[in-house]
Amino acid sequence: MEQLSTRHLLGIKDLSPADIQLIFETADNFKDILNRPIKKVPSLRDITIANVFFENSTRTKLSFELAEKRLSADVVNFASASSSVKKGETLIDTVNNILAMKVDMVVMRHSSPGAPHFLSKHIGANIVNAGDGTHEHPTQALLDSFSIREKLGDVAGKKVAIIGDILHSRVALSNIFCLQKLGAEVMVCGPVTLLPKYIADLGVKVEHDVFKALQWCDVANVLRIQLERQQIKYFPSLREYSLFYGINRELLNRLDKEIVIMHPGPINRGVELNSDVADSEHAIILQQVENGVAIRMAVLYLLAGVK
Repeated sequence: MEQLSTRHLLGIKDLSPADIQLIFETADNFKDILNRPIKKVPSLRDITIANVFFENSTRTKLSFELAEKRLSADVVNFASASSSVKKGETLIDTVNNILAMKVDMVVMRHSSPGAPHFLSKHIGANIVNAGDGTHEHPTQALLDSFSIREKLGDVAGKKVAIIGDILHSRVALSNIFCLQKLGAEVMVCGPVTLLPKYIADLGVKVEHDVFKALQWCDVANVLRIQLERQQIKYFPSLREYSLFYGINRELLNRLDKEIVIMHPGPINRGVELNSDVADSEHAIILQQVENGVAIRMAVLYLLAGVK
């Protein structure tokens, strides 16, 4: 069996293009399995995986849990809201206690950038980063690129515009790394206040006019405004944001070509995307969710083979 070059999935930065292709090929096989009447395979039987979520999550948590159960792993769920973290326990103590219960793999989401990297240096289990603050969200980027590959045949040479709150988005950063490794061109688009100051140094194009960005791209990955991470006001109001950067059917009809619309979820309808776009034939948002399970199955399966 081919192996990944790394023991953990901490970020796209640590993966080689060959690793990404291996994950995609493995996910293709798992996607076939997910469309069968019996969706379960015994690949990770006797492996125990702890889902340690210090931050809220719907899709990612459900998706990982489903992926683990489809692979026949034993699953332990941990949510910080109902745990001793509220009583002042440190991150390393929390995880050491979970590991003392003999867990093989930890899937972790945390509000602090670098939390999974810190853990990987201190504990022996494989670690999968399910999002660390505003830093990275590697499985989301993998499933996004996998969905583009499925829809358009290949990622190389495609033009992808990432539109919205780039400053607070871990999805944007992981997507930029992943798309570039697969040979796509990337543009970021948003208000000046929501673009990181040195974003152009990552080798991406920068655009402030959403119509020009849509006209340029083959795929638009639209991000939500992360109000929960914003300590100050970055734009006057949601209504104003939606007037300048919201994507609606009328805007798409003005383009001289058809483009693919993506969104990592949760969607704020009427802000970054109108319902007439989110529910249209242009959008592959639900396919992304379906592919998320296959990609996460592939990642867990491949990491379990790397000791």
